[in-house]
Amino acid sequence: MKFTSTLIKGKLINRYKRFFVDVKANNQIITAHCPNTGSMMGLLNANNDVWVSKNDDPKRKLKFTLEMIKVKQKLIGVNTHRANKIVEHGLKNKLIDEFKDVKAIRTEFKFGHDTRFD
Repeated sequence: MKFTSTLIKGKLINRYKRFFVDVKANNQIITAHCPNTGSMMGLLNANNDVWVSKNDDPKRKLKFTLEMIKVKQKLIGVNTHRANKIVEHGLKNKLIDEFKDVKAIRTEFKFGHDTRFD
């Protein structure tokens, strides 16, 4: 899946206050927003490889967002805002064995007048 900006690789230091992670990247420590409010048990070991995106929007308090964590040689997408795009990419590129034969793929759509079917 392509991101709108280049991801920055770093090492997880720790997560705190549910929405913050400290990451060592490019010989500095940065604080990134953690969009996943779940416990993420098993993912938050110090020194795990992580990837963050950078956003230069002056309205943002934190310029970085946690995107992925590598655990046991697997990349785990932890940005819950990207879940639908990740699944869409997997389906369109036939990366999910159980759905390789699916021909019609549609993202969330209106069902009736004012309801999404998702």
